[in-house]
Amino acid sequence: MNFDYTDDQKSIREAVGAVARRFDDQYWMQKEDKHEFPFEFHAAMAEAGWLGITMPEEYGGSGLGVTDAAIMMNEVATSGGGLAAVSTMHINLFGPHPIIVFGSQAQKAEWIPRLVSGDDKVCFGVTEPDAGLDTTRIRTFARKVDGGYIVNGRKLWTSTAQVASKILLLTRTTPVEECARPSDGMTIFYTDLDRSKVEVRAIPKMGRAAVDSNATFFDDLFIPDEHRIGEEGKGFSYLLHSLNPERILVAAEAIGIGQDALRRASKYAQERVVFGRPIGQNQGIQHPLAQNWMELEAAFTITMKAGWLYDQDRPCGAESNTAKFLGARAAYSACEQAIFTHGGLGYAKEYQVERLFREVLVLRIAPVTEQLIMSFIAERVLGQKKSY
Repeated sequence: MNFDYTDDQKSIREAVGAVARRFDDQYWMQKEDKHEFPFEFHAAMAEAGWLGITMPEEYGGSGLGVTDAAIMMNEVATSGGGLAAVSTMHINLFGPHPIIVFGSQAQKAEWIPRLVSGDDKVCFGVTEPDAGLDTTRIRTFARKVDGGYIVNGRKLWTSTAQVASKILLLTRTTPVEECARPSDGMTIFYTDLDRSKVEVRAIPKMGRAAVDSNATFFDDLFIPDEHRIGEEGKGFSYLLHSLNPERILVAAEAIGIGQDALRRASKYAQERVVFGRPIGQNQGIQHPLAQNWMELEAAFTITMKAGWLYDQDRPCGAESNTAKFLGARAAYSACEQAIFTHGGLGYAKEYQVERLFREVLVLRIAPVTEQLIMSFIAERVLGQKKSY
């Protein structure tokens, strides 16, 4: 068992960090205040080739694994950009996976290079207001017509739809009542986000103001046959291929945000003098920060194990879900403690930790809740009966 980074993985950290650190706290504060997408950051990462780290080399990518992508995203998250920074890149690393695995050669040749270069930005249309985590109950419907499909329906929490040119869209093509199993009858499309047929309405939210989240409304959107990925009706099974990678990446990103918050808190504790001594000399300050470090390191270890299992094509559902659960909790605790360490200044935007705390909270909720993860572990690992 070897816990060392390879030379290539060390190079990934160094090179990614060098790009990410060009964008300082002032840059991210301005993007947050203006609710403005970080186009410059996205372009810099695209120019350096990082948007295609998991894409096949024949389409301009690096052909690397999920473990390498997790290391990259952890480095991005520790750089100070928080969830806003990772969200500009996140969907590129797992969202197009159904295209890579199930798309035709023509589809991959046309679509993937433009994602790698950053010429296209894609949003992900899965969640719906009345379905939530029960994806089998989505209602957005694609009706077959000559040459394609007509789509009507609604999606919720569609990130980056304000700036995206493409959408990876999950719809029903057969009503659930007519399917042998609830997971049957769903189809995935990758198509143009035609704003004459799709209304994109921003959702005001607690954090990550620089990267939009939206409600999207589809009104007779025509999608040609050639924009369907794989076979009609098998979209849900295709979607499952991207779930474990997403959990691994979310874990690495959350941990990176926590590590950044811990770094800021530790630095402040060394510099802030009260009653003639640095506050970090007091065990009441030291011990919570030490515990944060231990929790983040432990969570990152299971994250790396999950990534290794995935890249070895071995079962990793339990490890991926555990990484997401522990990573998000450890990060939340570190961000919370960073505010407490800063005292009243932790509440001030200048010190950044309040932004990191607001951003990291959602990672305990999405893309899967802690409760559903615990149910998964209870059923699949411990053999308990399904509780819902």
